[in-house]
Amino acid sequence: MEILKQDIPQYSLRLFSSIIEVQPAAKDMFSFLRDSDEIPQNNPKLKAHAAKVFKLTCESAIQLRKKGGAVIDETTLKHLGSVHLKNGVLEPHFQMVKEALLRTIKEAVGDKWSEDMGSAWGEAYDQLAAAINAEMKQEPAIAHKS
Repeated sequence: MEILKQDIPQYSLRLFSSIIEVQPAAKDMFSFLRDSDEIPQNNPKLKAHAAKVFKLTCESAIQLRKKGGAVIDETTLKHLGSVHLKNGVLEPHFQMVKEALLRTIKEAVGDKWSEDMGSAWGEAYDQLAAAINAEMKQEPAIAHKS
């Protein structure tokens, strides 16, 4: 975890590069990447977004270890659900991001990587993704009630 904290911008950029390498069309889901042919290394919106992804996943990993599950603030969860729904994120996209995240973490920690570490990070991300997915499914129901 400390290795990742030391250079979040670098690993964040690597995460998004990995996502786009696997699924080039995913670039269009991010407003800050849509009009670019490549991933802009100095894009402040990209850096901020990627740092949030890392931070939330790290927090989920910590909570999973301490409490046995990830707990996300309701306001944050509603916002994440709304934004992901608005941008057309589907369940398979979460799996793609998970794979890219695990590759990035494995690259960052090098020899310290283990199957247990991969499983722990994967579980933390899965819980975070499941919470966002559940909120996305609530969002249309809430919108139609208004």
